Amino acid sequence: MIFDMRRLLLMGIPVIVLGVGLAASFGGGASAHPHVWVTARSELVFDGPAMVSVRHVWQFDEAFTSFAIQGLDTNEDGALSREELQPLAKVNVESLQEFDFFTYVEGGDLQAVFMPSTEYWLDFNNGRLTLFFTLPLKAPISPAGQGLTVDIYDPTFFVDFAMVKEDPVIATNLPESCSLAFELPPEMDSSVSAALAEIPSSVKDLPPEFAAVTESRANTATITCK
Repeated sequence: MIFDMRRLLLMGIPVIVLGVGLAASFGGGASAHPHVWVTARSELVFDGPAMVSVRHVWQFDEAFTSFAIQGLDTNEDGALSREELQPLAKVNVESLQEFDFFTYVEGGDLQAVFMPSTEYWLDFNNGRLTLFFTLPLKAPISPAGQGLTVDIYDPTFFVDFAMVKEDPVIATNLPESCSLAFELPPEMDSSVSAALAEIPSSVKDLPPEFAAVTESRANTATITCK
């Protein structure tokens, strides 16, 4: 089986994990879309009239977690402390920058650019890793007169983002004249889902007929102001 090394490293899997039955964890086929499942919650942080950062909480699926944590219990006490997980968290946030953190903020004709994250950590509970990290905007962006949209998704559908049901996206210090709305992506047709699952993980760019479908998988928060 061929795996995309770049994307595996993106999600923080130690290289040694690749030789320890990776195929068995994700099934015997070469399916890859999606390959990692994330349950997410996000916070849009405002300072005055403009948004200044996005805070994410991403919980990874158990199969991914079981491989990612191998060898991280350095003191062999049967638990994973935040300190033991910090190097893995660092790999995550630094590598995610190459993929725009799967977070896209637009206001009118402006597309926000994120600074490197300096506030991040991982927790391990109930068999799953959860990544907490803050993305500061390079320049604050105001929704006044143009609105803002925040899309959270992987255009290649290698990672499937499912937002939590209760308060999936919140806004902190949102101006009183503004309101927040959230829209889930449409349900994917079962035949399309099955076809995506047959695409080998070595394929980095999806065929055009699938690209349009996966690009519609965005979890979208919209901010409008009076």
